Amino acid sequence: MLSNHFENGMDMARLAWSRLPHSEDGELDGVGLLSTSSNRNGVESLDYEVIENYAYREEQAQRGKFFVGYNVAVKWFFALLIGIGTGLAAVFINISVENFAGWKFSLTFNIIQKSYLAGFLMYILINLALVFSSVYIITHFAPAAAGSGIPEIKGYLNGIDIPGILLFRTLIGKIFGSIGSVGGGLALGKEGPLVHTGACIASLLGQGGSTKYHLSSRWLQGFKSDRDRRDLVTCGCAAGVAAAFRAPVGGVLFALEEVTSWWRSQLMWRVFFTSAVVAVVVRVAMGWCKSGNCGHFGAGGFIIWDISDGQEDYSFEELLPMAVIGIIGGLLGALFNQLTIYVTRWRRNYLHKKGNRVKIYEACLISVLTSVISFGLPLLRNCSPCPDSDPGSEIECPRAPGADGNYVNFYCGKDKEYNDLATIFFNTQDDAIRNLFSAKTIHEFSAKSLLTFLVMFYTLAVVTFGTAVPAGQFVPGIMIGSTYGRLVGIFTVNHYKKLNIDEGTYALLGAASFLGGSMRMTVSLCVIMVEITNNLKLLPLIMLVLLISKAVGDVFNEGLYDEQARLRGIPLLESRPKYVMRKMTAREACGNQKVLSLPQVVKVADAVSILRSNKHNGFPVVDHTRDGEPLVIGLMLRSHLLVLLQSKIDFQHSPLPSHSRSGSGAIRHNFSEFAKPVSSKGISIDDIYLSSEDLEMYIDLAPFLNPSPYVVPEDMSLTKVYNLFRQLGLRHIFVVPRASRVIGVITRKDLLIEEESEDSATMELQSTSVRGQRHKTRLLEENGADAERPLLNGLLVQNQR
Repeated sequence: MLSNHFENGMDMARLAWSRLPHSEDGELDGVGLLSTSSNRNGVESLDYEVIENYAYREEQAQRGKFFVGYNVAVKWFFALLIGIGTGLAAVFINISVENFAGWKFSLTFNIIQKSYLAGFLMYILINLALVFSSVYIITHFAPAAAGSGIPEIKGYLNGIDIPGILLFRTLIGKIFGSIGSVGGGLALGKEGPLVHTGACIASLLGQGGSTKYHLSSRWLQGFKSDRDRRDLVTCGCAAGVAAAFRAPVGGVLFALEEVTSWWRSQLMWRVFFTSAVVAVVVRVAMGWCKSGNCGHFGAGGFIIWDISDGQEDYSFEELLPMAVIGIIGGLLGALFNQLTIYVTRWRRNYLHKKGNRVKIYEACLISVLTSVISFGLPLLRNCSPCPDSDPGSEIECPRAPGADGNYVNFYCGKDKEYNDLATIFFNTQDDAIRNLFSAKTIHEFSAKSLLTFLVMFYTLAVVTFGTAVPAGQFVPGIMIGSTYGRLVGIFTVNHYKKLNIDEGTYALLGAASFLGGSMRMTVSLCVIMVEITNNLKLLPLIMLVLLISKAVGDVFNEGLYDEQARLRGIPLLESRPKYVMRKMTAREACGNQKVLSLPQVVKVADAVSILRSNKHNGFPVVDHTRDGEPLVIGLMLRSHLLVLLQSKIDFQHSPLPSHSRSGSGAIRHNFSEFAKPVSSKGISIDDIYLSSEDLEMYIDLAPFLNPSPYVVPEDMSLTKVYNLFRQLGLRHIFVVPRASRVIGVITRKDLLIEEESEDSATMELQSTSVRGQRHKTRLLEENGADAERPLLNGLLVQNQR
């Protein structure tokens, strides 16, 4: 009877998951790598540029000031929803992880009172079940939820469309997969997955939910452009960090420093507001849990290690060992990045090619290995006698079985003894870090135990990174750094013989140094460390070790997320162009590629032939003057042309233009029809059926093309083209011959627009000079309107991804 109910439950679960969108070609596989069917050439860019065609201009002309205010209010409302949603997701993940871990340790401690072997087997089985649930969800239902997700989100905000990373199924897989992997005791954290979770929540809210799973709302579908979605995802990333560390300011700076490529002041306010909302939601939830409503959830739930009662001052002599901590962090962080590169390449080339079953075996094997090490190594360590208790201290030695805190009594022969290795090994990672950071616990950990834990946990973190489970690297990095930081603190205390030196302070500096040496963040990481430790006095020291560790790490390789993005085939545009670009021009970058262009009025059969013959995502539209010279009149996106072919309402029998170039004539499309869905690849040419009569028709592209694409001269430095492309978030740039005429010069004064009155919608540009205006008028009278259009040289810088 019970087995039948279990099978029925599994069938219902499979049916529910089957309603979610299935993985498509090009979606990320179980380790977060782009599948072989979708290499770098198959990655597309996002349209962050506003396509100012006639449909867009007509739509904007119909909107008044009320709509502008309404649009701003909706953006703030969405920021509120993102903060609430991400905060609730973080609360759910943390409560679940803490309860699973609490039940696991409580049950294990109860069993080992009778038999250590039975407790050992129970400990392994619970961890194995949790990890198996996580890897099964990832491999079978949500492959894009593997890993931290930060490299993929960084790529998205850099302008790269990676299918599958923001789906509803990815969100569900990220949440429940994180609970299993973190609760199962693997050497990973939940902070990176929380960033990905916040981004998914923001993206789903922006598109109105999931239509495939029937969880959508039409009134939420207000933002359909990639530009607006980018802003929402940025808010989600900051919310994820704010929820993971209870660090709202750190979340804003993390989004600014690490993941975003474009930033503006209006976005700063909304991101800050979102992070503040997350902080309020988390604090309310923690207050509610203090009354005992959340089971085992306690002080270890959210990552915050209060060391405000630690070392209050430091001497000049301590700067040397602190600088040594920074150097060690840079070396170990760079080594960690390099080792993860080797392990990830080996997994991709040999192991994960064998299918999902091998990925499940791998994760389960690592789970068993982690459990054996965390349970078995403390058994080999001799216990130490409890120190004399301080009357004013709340630290209990040994602690009660199953409770969180310092001084774990594990396999000790006497009651007043504790196992220092079990205090950090046989514990949740959050509680272990709290023990390493703890103040006024001098000589709690021996140097031998700390060195043993450092070597073993460092190895486990390298091996675990890249498995098919959601995995963050913040907490493992803090664990590693705080271990060798405390080691340096022990040597410093023994050398200087000063009573005011606290080992927990050095553990904090070690954690900051390893994260700086691995992730190469400075400002955001510094603020996060200050917020989670509640000790502003250590800010100068944290800044010192971060600068040293980053400088040392940069000598060997790039940051962790940049290296992983490269391994995943994500073509990021870095903030600075390569040095070789200084010696290249825009024409040289184009090479000898053939430019495929479209006429203003194109035959349907010709348009279909061009779309089938290549995968370009943008085409120059070329007209001709009376003298037969080609003129660039705009840019036509592939996605927009596919919408026109699918609707067929703009087909015409005549090969002559149906609209004048001033845009007169009715537009039978809403601008939102051209928006690409965020959760799919959009329309394909193979999805459109056209009859033989349709193929003989024509389409006038003038109302739907972008009449003002960005154009650069052919001899412009490629460095300037790179900066223009990246800073404006472009997808295409036309390369044309050097212009022969100048019709005007725009200076700063021309861009200072003044309104004539509050009720007037007309804008007035202040001219730079009367002579320039007269010269422009004379040129227009002599050469006609065609003098304003550049000639096409047959060159095009085109992002075909």
